[in-house]
Amino acid sequence: MFIVNVEAAIHRDGKWLLIRRSEKEEHAAGELSLVGGKCDPEGVSSDILERTLIREVEEEVGAVIGGLVYVNSSSFVTDTGVNVVDIVFLCQLQSGEPYPKSPDEVGEVLWMTTSEILSNEDIPDYLKTNVSLAETKLQGAGCS
Repeated sequence: MFIVNVEAAIHRDGKWLLIRRSEKEEHAAGELSLVGGKCDPEGVSSDILERTLIREVEEEVGAVIGGLVYVNSSSFVTDTGVNVVDIVFLCQLQSGEPYPKSPDEVGEVLWMTTSEILSNEDIPDYLKTNVSLAETKLQGAGCS
């Protein structure tokens, strides 16, 4: 068994939206990450990844996203040994100014450039990889 997690790579004015995960989070507490969350069981449904991501971004940072474009998928094991499949989407911010709407999940909202992210020693390698891949997708779409 595994959890399916989705993350939003949201780009605006040359910067990426990152959150500092709440210290209350079970996995990666206090670390920087993209906004997102896990899919809930729905039985038979469609567009579960996209709908989950739209819901999670609104719940966590109070913003509305759209224009989701697949970036990449990977897997990891949480601090408590749970297997996770992680899917990242490049997203457009449609409305709302992101803020820590859910303090139990989000401690802080930050905007950082790709170079700031890649040069920051405190940012985990997987996040650097996801941002780099999203940047490539963004450039390829001519949306920078």
